[in-house]
Amino acid sequence: MPTLQPPAVSPPDTTEDDPRLGHLLGDDPDPGSAVLVGFPVDEGVVRNGGRPGASEAPDRLREQLYSMTPDARRGDAFLRLLRHTQDLGNLTNDTSLAARQTALGESLAPHLRRETMPIILGGGHETTYGHFLGYVETGTDVTILNWDAHSDVRPLKDGKPHSGSSFRQALEHPSGHCRHYTVAGLQPHSTAVAHLQFIESRDGRFVWADELSRSVVEKQYEALSGSTMVTFDLDAVDQTQAPGVSAPAVRGLDQDLWLHAAYHAGRCPLVTSVDIVELNPRVDEDNRTARLAALTVMQILRGLSDRMQQA
Repeated sequence: MPTLQPPAVSPPDTTEDDPRLGHLLGDDPDPGSAVLVGFPVDEGVVRNGGRPGASEAPDRLREQLYSMTPDARRGDAFLRLLRHTQDLGNLTNDTSLAARQTALGESLAPHLRRETMPIILGGGHETTYGHFLGYVETGTDVTILNWDAHSDVRPLKDGKPHSGSSFRQALEHPSGHCRHYTVAGLQPHSTAVAHLQFIESRDGRFVWADELSRSVVEKQYEALSGSTMVTFDLDAVDQTQAPGVSAPAVRGLDQDLWLHAAYHAGRCPLVTSVDIVELNPRVDEDNRTARLAALTVMQILRGLSDRMQQA
């Protein structure tokens, strides 16, 4: 089995009347709860011409997440979810990118089988191909919903995977387990016609950033069918609100719309796993993007808590 190392982050000091999320996470995940898994890799970002640094993201995100307070509006239901949500640590980073992606899939498979939601903390967007391999490992067909400024269906480079190839690799995987692909948040100045044609040739869908609203975000989840993995690429958010990413976005999404999408990923009963990728602490400003990434995880957990109450 792949090796996971405990996170190198400790929860902040707390008191009984002012609890923090890092102290509330448990060690006994059950069906319907979640596990956190870090994938500290950015080899694919560098190979794709992006700015290195996303390999440092999982623990930087944790620093912000651990210090947040539980959502008092959701009361005991949210606390119960946290007590059954475990942070499994980071996948070790000592082999080739392709081998690490395979190892990520192997580490996620047991949790997918028992219907515990993996929340993967990337890493570059090469994280998502390893995420997809978890479904291959379990023999499960899956729909992919990608919130992103880029389509990321580029061919391999010299036969090697990278941060822009994950969804082409999933769509072309010989298992056929990628049943459908939707990307929402595309920027016209960052999207090649050939890539749109490839998506259409695979019966996929795409939504431009300026077409998105809260209702359109919700419709993306209403249109899902079967098990779905959702991936959140922080470079979809406008660079004024998310400067610390591998490829900053001009005229990107507003963070409120982004967080609305994250909440519904947790809330939607068809979503079985998520990842958050492309946080780059080396170029962040005052941890603004790290806090947004952590709040993205918090919104997913809020949605999952509400889902559990409705079950």
